Amino acid sequence: MNTLPSYDVAIVGGGIAGCASAYYLAKRGLSVVLFEKGRLAGEQSGRNWGFVRQQVRDPLEIPMMMVCIRMWQGLEAELQADIEWRQGGVLHLAEDAANMAKYEAWLDRAKPYQLDSRKVSGHEIAGLLPGMARSWVGGLYTPSDGQADPVKAATAFAQAAERLGAVIHTGSVVDAVETAGGAVAGLRTELGEVRAGTVLLAAGAWSARLLRGLGIDLPQLRVRSTMLRTTAVPEKTGLGVWFPQFGLRQRRDGCFNIGGGARVDHEIGVDSLRHLKAFRRALKDSKSHTSLGLGRHFLDDLRVHLDGRHLGRQLRRDRVLDPAPNQDTVASCLRAFRATFPEFGDIQMTAAWAGIIDVTPDALPVFGPLPGIDGLVVATGFSGHGFGMGPITGRLMAEVIADGKASLDIGAFRFSRFAERRAGRVQAA
Repeated sequence: MNTLPSYDVAIVGGGIAGCASAYYLAKRGLSVVLFEKGRLAGEQSGRNWGFVRQQVRDPLEIPMMMVCIRMWQGLEAELQADIEWRQGGVLHLAEDAANMAKYEAWLDRAKPYQLDSRKVSGHEIAGLLPGMARSWVGGLYTPSDGQADPVKAATAFAQAAERLGAVIHTGSVVDAVETAGGAVAGLRTELGEVRAGTVLLAAGAWSARLLRGLGIDLPQLRVRSTMLRTTAVPEKTGLGVWFPQFGLRQRRDGCFNIGGGARVDHEIGVDSLRHLKAFRRALKDSKSHTSLGLGRHFLDDLRVHLDGRHLGRQLRRDRVLDPAPNQDTVASCLRAFRATFPEFGDIQMTAAWAGIIDVTPDALPVFGPLPGIDGLVVATGFSGHGFGMGPITGRLMAEVIADGKASLDIGAFRFSRFAERRAGRVQAA
């Protein structure tokens, strides 16, 4: 096997977390190499809604997102790139009193952070988003929240990292994290072996499988989320909007990106059964909007458990996870959008896609060093809301690696919380 140059840090995963980490590490003067098995932002980092929000997050994430919003505001200038950043606010709509009560409860939990989030009445909603064919009980509005283009943002971080000397390899599978004497030694990749004093695993839905090769059991499952895009129409709103049945944001080109709200699909695998106890509460809370199925994923999961070498074959086969969208979700979202905004008549769909989201039992990420293996750091488990956290994730991981400590308290996101039974109930609204 070829031997590649040695680096201070080797990163696994070319989503926004990995690319942002590469940038902030290179900015600190460390030598960095990043490996992505497919293309940059090819999986969930490039398939998400594009929301950048503080609103309705778990309170444990709010301090990070408050800092992160300020980072997003200056990101285009810093990265010398157009990422379609727009600070137009985020609006969540309530169709009944029970739904509104959840938003009010979240506001109470978020009160210590003094966000600009506030309740809005049905009348105010009509002014923020005119032309809807129905009224609302109320909603939740955060003017300082925003949106950006997912692919452009991740790519801009990667390009800025390269300008600072980072090396980025796409189309290159990482087969294993190599260790020696209880510490990270480097990576075994398609291109050869690379030595590194630190490995940052930011591999999204693949993280748990790569960690299993080190004897580390991360409770992480996969769900599929469906999106669609419409034909372009005149500018309607700069808001990111969450309706009870769907969510949307209007892109700069006039097209709407529309997602299926909280609706997701979970294909049962071996890990679904192994981690059933850890996810039991989450499954109960989400049963109304989670569809369960059985398919190829179960066989893949089983093969990896029986023979670790199958993981390498699977990584090469699925260089870019490109699951089929749920056509029922596509149809219902488009139907609901047309009914809500009759002014757009028979607006058409131009594309539909799905992404695989990596979820943890408490829907919180796993940040920081892993106990037992010196030099192994993770940034994974973002549970469908990691895009907006991308910049602060990269900065905090650079601090952990370069300084040994993050500038913000990330203790709540430690891996050991699962063994300590400190993983709580989902606190987002």
